[in-house]
Amino acid sequence: MPQVFSKSANGISRLVLWGACFMAIFAAVAGTAILRSDFVTGAHYPVAQPVPFSHKHHVGDIGLDCRYCHNGVETSASAGLPATEVCMTCHSQLFTNAEMLAPVRASLASGRPLQWQRVNSVPDFVYFNHSIHIAKGVACETCHGDVDDMPLMQRAHSLSMEWCLGCHRDPAPNLRPPQDVFLLDWKPPQDIEQIRRSLISILDIHPKTMTDCYVCHR
Repeated sequence: MPQVFSKSANGISRLVLWGACFMAIFAAVAGTAILRSDFVTGAHYPVAQPVPFSHKHHVGDIGLDCRYCHNGVETSASAGLPATEVCMTCHSQLFTNAEMLAPVRASLASGRPLQWQRVNSVPDFVYFNHSIHIAKGVACETCHGDVDDMPLMQRAHSLSMEWCLGCHRDPAPNLRPPQDVFLLDWKPPQDIEQIRRSLISILDIHPKTMTDCYVCHR
C-alpha cells in the first residue's frame, strides 16, 4: 500500500500542534494583560468634567481638607459631592467672572446640580463603604492616590477585586492612626510597625474574615 503522508508530515503536525498551544497560551496571557491594563480599568486617565476642577490647586496649593467637599466620607457609604452652594462659598467672591466657572454659576441660578462624572467607582454588585475604611485607619490617598498633585482627577489604581483583596488579606501596610487619614503629607513614624499591630487590635480588624464574600457582595 502506498504511503499516504510524506516523511515531513510528522514534523508539520508537531509544528501545528505546538503552534496551536503557543497561540492559546499567548492569547490567555495577552487577554489577561489587556483586562488589567489602564486602558480597560481607566486608571491614570483624567475624566472630562463639566468644570475642570483641580485637586492640585484646591488641595495641594490652597490646602482644603477632603471633608470640606466630601462631607459624607466619615458617616456614610458615599463620600458625597459638594453642592453648588459649597463651590460658591468661595467663588461668589473669587474669579466671579471666570469663563470656566460659568457652569457653576448656571447651576446656582437654575437650582440644577452639576453632573459630575464618577472617577473612582466599583461595579454595582460591589458594596463599598467609605466610613468604615476611614474609621479603621485607611487613608484617602491609599485608594485615591496623590490627589494634591492631580490637576485633573484620575483613578490612581485599578480598584479591581484582586487589588482590594490584597489589602483585605494584609491590611497592616495601609493602616495609620485614624486621626491622620486625611493627611496627604503624612510620614510614618519609626515605630509604625508596632503602631499598626496595635491598630489591628484596637480597631477590631479581622483579616481572616475580611475576604469572606459577604463583606463586599451583599
